Amino acid sequence: MEVSRSPHGLGAREIRDRVRRGELKAEEVARSLLGRIHATEPALHAYLYMDDEAVLDRARGLDLRVARGEDPGPLAGVPVAIKDNLCVRGTPTTAGSRILSAPGAGFRPPYDAGVVERLLGAGAIPLGKTNLDEFAMGSSCENSAFGPTRNPWDRTRIPGGSSGGSAAAVAARSAVVALGSDTGGSIRQPAAMCGVLGLKPTYGRVSRYGLLAFASSLDQVGPFARSAEDAALVLGAIAGHDPRDATSADVPVPDYLEAVRRGVAGLRLGVPREYFAVSVEPEVERAVRSALAVLEAAGARLQEVSLPHTPFGIPCYYIVATAEASSNLARYDGVHYGRRTPGARTLLDLYERSRSEGFGDEVKRRILLGTYVLSAGYYDAYYLRALKARTLIRRDFARAFEEVDALVAPTSPFTAFRLGDKVDDPLAMYACDVLTVTVNLAGLPGLSLPCGRDGSGLPIGLQVMGPPFEEGRLLAVAGAYQAATTHHLEAPAVGDTA
Repeated sequence: MEVSRSPHGLGAREIRDRVRRGELKAEEVARSLLGRIHATEPALHAYLYMDDEAVLDRARGLDLRVARGEDPGPLAGVPVAIKDNLCVRGTPTTAGSRILSAPGAGFRPPYDAGVVERLLGAGAIPLGKTNLDEFAMGSSCENSAFGPTRNPWDRTRIPGGSSGGSAAAVAARSAVVALGSDTGGSIRQPAAMCGVLGLKPTYGRVSRYGLLAFASSLDQVGPFARSAEDAALVLGAIAGHDPRDATSADVPVPDYLEAVRRGVAGLRLGVPREYFAVSVEPEVERAVRSALAVLEAAGARLQEVSLPHTPFGIPCYYIVATAEASSNLARYDGVHYGRRTPGARTLLDLYERSRSEGFGDEVKRRILLGTYVLSAGYYDAYYLRALKARTLIRRDFARAFEEVDALVAPTSPFTAFRLGDKVDDPLAMYACDVLTVTVNLAGLPGLSLPCGRDGSGLPIGLQVMGPPFEEGRLLAVAGAYQAATTHHLEAPAVGDTA
């Protein structure tokens, strides 16, 4: 389907340039996006919170700055959707959980997350908060306490998770760009299933200040966009050192827009054999192999490589991530934050009832798993062994990057499955992230971009992985591929497309 040239169908850079030149009002863009949201939300449920008047007020304020001749910033007038595990001052922030949304006890942060501060400073217009698996724990966006988001390409299917709301909004043109978080694939996997570009930066590249923690050594904030150029624009705005985040890296931020135009001539692209050894659907493998041929025709050199410890990724991840979740979520106890069950007779009763009522099944499952692997007698057998496996996985990548400049593979072994198909089978759901978790365990940057669709019309994602702080290299691959193809221009038929 041809993309609309209404403001909601424009790219971030075009909006920015036209707003800065005074050819387009930020308020006009905001109204177009708000109209698009209201047209698509009944079908998708991508958003959890919106305040139309606040959006329009901020847009009008930016138009006044332009009229006064002030520099409105590198994202001037660009509407951005924000995953609802990122703090926005005075705005309900639920992480998709009942524990932070109880009547009278809903969490409204008194501060902005570091990435939100940077977006506002760059002139972006936050549209609202998007749906997610509760506390970002899930691969389908079905674990939200407020109901699932639906895939814009087929509303009977999942959008991927945990950042399903952000991915669906960008795909449906109800956001120009969006922010998500990626702990084990939660940006890349929904990007693949919704047919958009999603980028997980290097661990430490983007501030985690104000991100509600799931697994602190794995979580990373990153952008969703329809083009490599737009992703580069957003990443350039949010990347950089933040002293409020102890894990933030003090590494210079390059010109990511320049990287998009760099091309792939002479670039060595490794094809990890283990990523095709899992049960990758034939249509997915054909689309990815076809994409590799496009990159080869653009001047890249393909080379098979091995990441031998890839099979240990899922068990390693689900020990490390659940252990950290158990620790991070201990603060939600009915005293410090959120829901407090009335009528409790003892402190233990208060804890038990508040947490039992506030957390969903998947969050409870991961807290129990994490508490178990950290407990006396099991720490060495599980958690310590997982840390050793994590080191081996990191070494696999380091050795591969001695031979090649980046790695290319499928993002997901399959396309979007139907709502409810895996929700009662936790192990099958955990296996959804088999091709993405190792990048998080190694702290590396990863990117997914659309490279075709299957016979049911569902998007397929190509994953690009690189060495630490080489996001520009991934964007160069994405830019070269998008320059030669049109998959990123395709839009699903949902809502009012006029």
